[in-house]
Amino acid sequence: MFFGNSNPPTEIPITRYQIENNQVSYIEYASEGLEGLEKRINFPSEIASSLRPYVISKTFYFGTDKYGRDLLSRILVGARISFSIGFVAVFISLLIGVLLGSIAGYFGGKWDTLIMWLINVTWSIPTLLLVIAITLALGKGFWQVFIAVGLTMWVEVARIVRGQVMSVKEMQYVTAAEALGFSDFRIIRKHILPNILAPVIVISAANFAAAILIESGLSFLGIGAQPPMSSWGAMIKDHYNYIILGKPYLALIPGFCIMSLVMAFMLIGNTLRDALDVKN
Repeated sequence: MFFGNSNPPTEIPITRYQIENNQVSYIEYASEGLEGLEKRINFPSEIASSLRPYVISKTFYFGTDKYGRDLLSRILVGARISFSIGFVAVFISLLIGVLLGSIAGYFGGKWDTLIMWLINVTWSIPTLLLVIAITLALGKGFWQVFIAVGLTMWVEVARIVRGQVMSVKEMQYVTAAEALGFSDFRIIRKHILPNILAPVIVISAANFAAAILIESGLSFLGIGAQPPMSSWGAMIKDHYNYIILGKPYLALIPGFCIMSLVMAFMLIGNTLRDALDVKN
């Protein structure tokens, strides 16, 4: 699902070929309008006559990158990376943010002071620098980036949840649940959290877009998803020089993909905010 299928190791791009008797001659493909080398291979006559079905023609709709790889295929694989980083990072941020925000908002006192101090310290560090530090500590890799991005995005969720819990816990149904002797865990899980889902959903959509941008930035810096894995940020890094060398589409196409996906989730977040706003 994430890595695609490997091309045959003996697949050779050619410009043209010719079969004469038991000899196959072909000219290898060369970019930039250059003429490739002509090579000849001798085969037994019965084998040479059956080679034509193995010569196939391929069309690359987005062209190929500087390594000769299909750009469209790498764009599609890069989309899987971006969607995956969004879902995993949002899940980790929700897991940590909802837990700490609920504890700080419901219990208050020393718990609130400690958690707010942790939130303020984390928030004071630039997000990209914090992600770089976590990535270097965990090592370069696919899942390490997921964890690093998720560990830096929980502070917004925690602050939202804390404020909502502090507001909702004063409601009469929460007071009634406390009078009935329900445990704090049950009150938070069954009576408070279901009533604060709207702002959490909105911040999750915004975090999804932010996670895609952060992963693209890390891949552009070379500490995100590692080659040969495809990533939109790494594709821009490999080809940004071509913007002034006559083939800007190699860097512009993944850039437009990042912009479109981020804008889509920002619009989803704004729509959810309007739809879930009880004042409307």
